[in-house]
Amino acid sequence: MKKSFSSRHGSASSSSSVKLGIDVGGTFTHAVALDGASLKVIGKAMVPTTHAAKEGVARGVVESMRLLLKSARIDPKRVSLIAHSTTQATNALLEGDVATVGIIGMGTGADGWRAKSQTNIRHLELAPGKYLKTCHRFYDTGKGVDEARIRTLVDELRSEGAEVFAVSEAFGVDHPENEQRTAEMIREMGYLATAGAEITQLYGLKVRTRTAAINASMLPKMLETAEMTERSVRASGIKAPLMIMRSDGGIMDVKEMRRRPILTMLSGPAAGVAAALMYVKISDGVFLEVGGTSTDISVIKNGRPMVRTAEVGGHRLFLRTLDIRTVGIGGGSMVRTRGNAIEDVGPRSAHIAGLRYISFASSQELRGLKADHIQPKSGDPEDYLRITADGGNAFALTTTEAANALGHAREHAKGNREALDAAWRWIAHEFRSSVETIATAILDKATEKVIAVVRQFIAEYKLDPKLLALVGGGGGAETIVPHTAQRMTMDHWMAENAEVISAIGVALGMIRDTVERSIVNPTDADILKIRSEALESVIRMGAAPDSVEVHVEVDTRQKRLTATAMGVPELRARSLRTHALSPEERQAVAAKSLGAGNDGIRLAANTAFLNVYQVERQEKRLFGLITEVRHALRVVDAEGIVRLKLGNALVLSATQSTISGHLSRVIDERTLYGDAGGLQPDVFILVSGRVIDLSGLASKEQTLSVLRAELERFAPSEPVSALVAEK
Repeated sequence: MKKSFSSRHGSASSSSSVKLGIDVGGTFTHAVALDGASLKVIGKAMVPTTHAAKEGVARGVVESMRLLLKSARIDPKRVSLIAHSTTQATNALLEGDVATVGIIGMGTGADGWRAKSQTNIRHLELAPGKYLKTCHRFYDTGKGVDEARIRTLVDELRSEGAEVFAVSEAFGVDHPENEQRTAEMIREMGYLATAGAEITQLYGLKVRTRTAAINASMLPKMLETAEMTERSVRASGIKAPLMIMRSDGGIMDVKEMRRRPILTMLSGPAAGVAAALMYVKISDGVFLEVGGTSTDISVIKNGRPMVRTAEVGGHRLFLRTLDIRTVGIGGGSMVRTRGNAIEDVGPRSAHIAGLRYISFASSQELRGLKADHIQPKSGDPEDYLRITADGGNAFALTTTEAANALGHAREHAKGNREALDAAWRWIAHEFRSSVETIATAILDKATEKVIAVVRQFIAEYKLDPKLLALVGGGGGAETIVPHTAQRMTMDHWMAENAEVISAIGVALGMIRDTVERSIVNPTDADILKIRSEALESVIRMGAAPDSVEVHVEVDTRQKRLTATAMGVPELRARSLRTHALSPEERQAVAAKSLGAGNDGIRLAANTAFLNVYQVERQEKRLFGLITEVRHALRVVDAEGIVRLKLGNALVLSATQSTISGHLSRVIDERTLYGDAGGLQPDVFILVSGRVIDLSGLASKEQTLSVLRAELERFAPSEPVSALVAEK
């Protein structure tokens, strides 16, 4: 295995800034350099991920950074941003490499008795056989917080082995003062501490306590590696902000990571989704990032990734992560056989078994081939196919060989054609079948697992397959994505620079934060307040104020109010460039996406940077007895990127001062009423270059209130369009 790799793919102008992104993968740590003006890749580097190093994966981050700076001849003074993903938090949890947590539960009266039990979470299983150890004390806050008593509790917990502390009070969401004051006292004593209110503002004392305890348990290890990484970055001469990837696909300043390291948990796969949004610019699609061993699958709908609640060891946390599902199929997945039949593919891969790929061998290395079966790891099935050759060379038959045989591999997975053809002739003879039949059977078995997850996503999120495309990233994308798309009759394409797509995602990651609060019936004031909190949070973390967008969602079933704010880093906001297409080129993009000819498509609305194209279609229902007219549309920006796809929507064109009145009337007309009350249509607002998603709001009043807040910075005469779509 190569220990390092570097290359230079372009050059930045001497005056432009450079952005560095570093992604920590399971096998390799990839680093890329992007030109700040064009966002083109100007350098790449790769080193093995340093799981076993004393410094953990942080050493690989530093090594790849140094190699990249040297190989691409980058002046550190020109680096405007450096960001990296990390598996440090996840590895710490899986390996049980966490500190013992002393929990101080708090409350008073009848609520205090319940809090005493709910804050005592005892030992928490993180992974099979790995535990987070806790010890517990309870403090009655009926008479406030007494410093002497807190010191006594800390000493008692220390004597039981506590290394760090978590503070959690009943209804601390509403009144966090006691939690925050107690945590500050503990810090003044020289110990690390987390207050529940610093992590979440949701009700649910047991889950809040669990989340705060896990955050506290990570602090020593994460602070140690963060200090090492930052020292190395500064020693290299880079003065730019050091950012860390979050599990929700955003990035945050290293100072924020020191306070809430739990937000980096599961951040590895999130980098690929960030690239899908910012670099590939998917508006509606399924993103498949294919590595050597596994494929990470995620969904983007209306330009936003799907999110879910995180779990550790089966325990729910108050932590939002991207909904990324992993299957044990990748570019190196080995074939399992029984007789002349393909029994299965994966989950073991060639590099785990210590075998080479046939695709990348020379003709001389593939002489005297013989087949047998192996058990790659203890407990694995014993039917994994191994092919040996003269001289002791040992190879695996993988999805990469199958993709080459069927012509899917054209770039990163493309093998040595002459050697492959000879090997496949031998394989076909051994299996008494044709090359195409065997290769198809291999990829059918492999993609079955991927297709099952894609279909699950479509069902769960009620996605329209006609609006979706499969997009491939990762070095193994060519082995899995084309065949999956073929079997599902879906469009597909490969991301540019697919092999380093996650590192690009890190470099382009948006500063992101989510504020959640438990509110039964949120008022307009509640919604505007939480929107303001989320906006201010990302600005504090370094986002350019004018770039920040906030999505507010009201979950009436769970009585939860959520605001997610996203913005680009201040330095990058000034360096983005728009490569505008002509109106004819934009219309052609929309026509292709809509599956319509230029004559059947019309420009329904436009802003300074966005065009709305619409096509009318008649669809038969109830065995042709009813004809329904539908108006599908696409929103295309100046660069020709499809920003929004809707299957049936009404377009309203107005100005900043008049849009509210028009929208109010249409919402009334299109709200459906049933036993559960009114179900209003989804609303999207187009203004300047922004697409504002108001679909998460539950009532007309909430929609109009947020709309006014979003438009207040624009002049009364500013053109605004509203897209009103059926649920």
